[in-house]
Amino acid sequence: MNSRKTPLSRRAVIAAPLAFPFLNLKALAQSAAPLRFGVADPLTGPSAIFGLDQMQAVRWAVEDINAAGGVNGRKLEAIIVDHQAKPDVGIAVVTRLISVDRVPAFITAFSNVVKAVAPIANREKTLMLSVGANSPDIKNLGDYVYTTFPLADVDMRALGGWLYAKQGKRRAAVLFVNHETGTEGAKVFTKAFKDAGGEIVLSESYEEQRSDFTGLVLKVRAANPDVVHIHSVVSDFTAIVAQMRQLGLNVQVTSFQTAFNPKMIQELGKGAEGIIVTALAPSAADNANVPKYLERWQKAFNREPVGLPYTQYFHDAPYVLAALFKRVLDRNQPVTGENLRRALLEIKSFDLPLTNRIVFKEDHTVDAPTYFWQVKDGRFQVIGKQ
Repeated sequence: MNSRKTPLSRRAVIAAPLAFPFLNLKALAQSAAPLRFGVADPLTGPSAIFGLDQMQAVRWAVEDINAAGGVNGRKLEAIIVDHQAKPDVGIAVVTRLISVDRVPAFITAFSNVVKAVAPIANREKTLMLSVGANSPDIKNLGDYVYTTFPLADVDMRALGGWLYAKQGKRRAAVLFVNHETGTEGAKVFTKAFKDAGGEIVLSESYEEQRSDFTGLVLKVRAANPDVVHIHSVVSDFTAIVAQMRQLGLNVQVTSFQTAFNPKMIQELGKGAEGIIVTALAPSAADNANVPKYLERWQKAFNREPVGLPYTQYFHDAPYVLAALFKRVLDRNQPVTGENLRRALLEIKSFDLPLTNRIVFKEDHTVDAPTYFWQVKDGRFQVIGKQ
């Protein structure tokens, strides 16, 4: 047996020292690569009035995080896609985020879309943060689905009891859009109002994007409620209230954050006065950063954001992800959905710029105080908190 070592060729000797700097450069490039995550929200269609402002909030958060040094020196990068608030489109764009863009985590909203894409997140072990969807079923959608936003069983339960105890309401009519957002939210409100001692004198669903609500409004008038709760999508709410006012129904109207919309006040004019909506994000009185945030909107767009509370949660979601990325990087672990989920379960509590502290519970949900806002003199004003 020949025990002599095989000599290296001249080419191999020259190439060998070059290989190590190449490998170091490759490792350096990987360590400096941006930390990417997906965001799926409606950028077109009727719900884009919310989605566009929510995405602006996300962009500002990413800019601010990166300006402060990013995460361990690496920048965040949000890959924003349009799901049009449609489940089938949501499935397509989320599949692309995971299979093509290879994101380990993504943010999305709207209950019907969240439910449609949850199986993909669980199957691919990609962390999904629901921001703004309110169906109570979201807490049951699987190991990789968490909500940073309190669900309807927080604010609708609070609203039902508050209307009875604080506003003296006894007879409620409930109108709701016939999909997850409407049916689940209306169910919680109905139970809470009845548990408080109130009576539901009418409960009616309607199909999304309906334009004529005359028949529905006539049913409301016949039922003679002292409050009408509308659990709808953004465009429907304004249309229903407008037709109520046109037919002379000036009864108290309530809703949830979807009606927190300055454009709604502009379109309804005096018809908007007195409308009460719930919100689950702190007001300026409870968070010193909120006035600065509103000033940013005024400076950039000369207006307040549409759905202010929603935008607060969207703004803060990248901060949650930044904390998760940092935990994984500090441990020299691969940045995967599995490791990000473990980091979330370990950290649990997050102090955030615009929504104060959120704590993830074992059932994948968070809690927050409920704020009651009322349209007075053409603008939303806080009238209570619970």
